[in-house]
Amino acid sequence: MTIYEDRADAGRQLARRLLPWRGQDVVVLGLPRGGVPVAHVVAEALDAPLDVIVVRKLGVPAQPELAMGAIGEEGARVLDERTLQYFGVTDAQLERIEERERAVLEARTARFREGRERIDLTGRTALIVDDGIATGSTARVACRIARQLGAARVVLAVPVASEDALARIVEADEIVCLATPRSFTAVGHHYRDFSATQDEDVVALLDSALRRHQPQLPPPGHPSPDPVDTAYPVDADVRLPADGTELEAHLHLPAPGAGVVVFAHGSGSSRHSPRNQHVASVLQRAGLGTLLLDLLTPQEEGDRANVFAVELLARRLVAATEWLRRQPGSADSPVGYFGASTGAGAALWAAAEPGSPVAAVVSRGGRPDLAGSRLGAVRAPTLLIVGGEDHEVLGLNRRAQEAMRCPARLEVVAGATHLFEEPGTLDRAAQLARDWFTEHLSAARERRAGASR
Repeated sequence: MTIYEDRADAGRQLARRLLPWRGQDVVVLGLPRGGVPVAHVVAEALDAPLDVIVVRKLGVPAQPELAMGAIGEEGARVLDERTLQYFGVTDAQLERIEERERAVLEARTARFREGRERIDLTGRTALIVDDGIATGSTARVACRIARQLGAARVVLAVPVASEDALARIVEADEIVCLATPRSFTAVGHHYRDFSATQDEDVVALLDSALRRHQPQLPPPGHPSPDPVDTAYPVDADVRLPADGTELEAHLHLPAPGAGVVVFAHGSGSSRHSPRNQHVASVLQRAGLGTLLLDLLTPQEEGDRANVFAVELLARRLVAATEWLRRQPGSADSPVGYFGASTGAGAALWAAAEPGSPVAAVVSRGGRPDLAGSRLGAVRAPTLLIVGGEDHEVLGLNRRAQEAMRCPARLEVVAGATHLFEEPGTLDRAAQLARDWFTEHLSAARERRAGASR
């Protein structure tokens, strides 16, 4: 039974239940890896800091996906004695498995903590968030760790869980769970998109949360600061006008006039998409700005048809681009579009507008065919990135490339499926996008400088 579109959707629904904690001394703690995208949305809604509690499941020797316990930071461990007895797990087997998983846990902790201090929990409320609970082992360990780190109160919050598992969790002071389906078999069965979250996705979300409390740009209708008074890099949540409504977005601008890539998310995704967050972090490290925005309001997302309303999404992209070019720090910035899934169709539709300022377009696992007859009007150099195992979409991209008159290149990432969740494939797509944007946005800046001389 599907309940949630993806982890970001689960986070939005969970956040609504957790709003009473807004304004309190709360630290949101995501369980890596899948719990962090949910926790990121919750932390943003509560305006609370985000951190992680790293845990590792201890799998039964013959069935490693079945948990017989879990371990965590600070030496915490929980064992499921019933499972150990049922499968006859020996002390030697348990010791070998724990040693192996402890090494993985320590490496992952170092990866997530690199350049970041652990947020102090002393005397505070630890709000632990995961994407769901099947056995409860990892959640119990996380609660113990939070308590060991000085939390005065421990709250566990999840979108979906097994009733039996919740009954065994005695380590939390309070549990918030949105759904406990009778037919519960696995957490992933209750998500339409339950694709794997990678380590780099977790790092990107933690970086985003760390930057969130930096000074913001003024809202629409208020005077913009003079460029010399604006601190760079700008890293701010913003609202921008479009179609008589306001869209939520996040702007990263490393310096005045830096090239900016506007993200067009697809298939009901949002600015919280871990995959697009990861791509954005790669672009940012190359010195590019990014604007990640929600093309639909929360109310509009409820109508699935809006996800495929390419003309509507394209109008929103055009409005976002116009807003970007009115800001003092980005008025002279060359602009690129990065589109994923249906968002790629919207990006190309918008880029086909007469006089479009867009200097480059990249589509990742996109549906450029949704731009239809407007493909021939696109002038911006376009890179189409498709997974080698995404056969249907690969065919659609090949036909779209044939219909385009602008410089268009198709790059096939070997071994990748539609969501680029296979190890290394998303990194490869991000690198291709980075190289395309740095080349063509730099060329656009040089052409503009030459024309002004």
